[in-house]
Amino acid sequence: MLIHSPMNIRTVSLLALFVAPATIYAQGSIFSQWQARASQTQSKQPGWSVPLITQYPSLIQVARTDFVRQITAARTTTWIYDNSKGLNLIPFANTEIDFNLPPYIQHNVATAKDGAGDTSFALKYRPFAGNEQHGSYVASIAAVATIPTGSYSNGSTDATIAPTIGVGKGIGHFDVQSCANIVLPTGDTSKLGRPVTWNAVLQYHLGKYAWPEIEQNSTFYRGGKNDGKIQTFVTPGFMFGKFKFRPEDKTSRIGLAFGAGMQIATSTYHATNHNLVFTARYLF
Repeated sequence: MLIHSPMNIRTVSLLALFVAPATIYAQGSIFSQWQARASQTQSKQPGWSVPLITQYPSLIQVARTDFVRQITAARTTTWIYDNSKGLNLIPFANTEIDFNLPPYIQHNVATAKDGAGDTSFALKYRPFAGNEQHGSYVASIAAVATIPTGSYSNGSTDATIAPTIGVGKGIGHFDVQSCANIVLPTGDTSKLGRPVTWNAVLQYHLGKYAWPEIEQNSTFYRGGKNDGKIQTFVTPGFMFGKFKFRPEDKTSRIGLAFGAGMQIATSTYHATNHNLVFTARYLF
């Protein structure tokens, strides 16, 4: 039985004076060390904007959501909310881990049911990089995995893994970034195939915040129902940011970025066309 004597109360109060600040300091130290490590990692790479659509070879720390409006071949409109985006973290030097939420797909037709798509994850390692004062380049490798969490027919029938390589080079205010991968399903390859994707973007840094860009996104279908087909989009777009919350603090990492563009099909085969893409990003 605990006796609440004045001595016990004073003892607890004294312990609280020492333990509470120590706990807060420890928590703050962990957060500060994490942010310092992320800043040091990013300081070794160019400060380019992450493209609107194209996979990127650099490392970022961001909470991101995208919205896509697609026009199908039947002239119906499909909305994709979040578009498989989520939380990207830099937990270790030269490393990024992504946790992407399943998108919600709204078909707006009676023949298809709305629902969630697949959940995805990514692990990226950047072995080579130089900031604008040291060559302005970057190269990375990654593995992107999906889990078939989609409802109805809004996702894949099997999990997939996609080994990915990415490179980028800057010259003055221009930069080019490109990534390529092959999607390897864990089953039912006769239906899903092994598509190869290749994405590239040309950006120009205009003023302090504007990043006009043009992207190319191609998928080369190998096996499956679309075997031998190629789907290519060209996307003119704009990225704006980073708008820092505390611009007077040079160590502050928190800010916002926004972007928009339109995917225009340039290949004979295309499942959708004139796709509007919007993105909002909280960088930290």
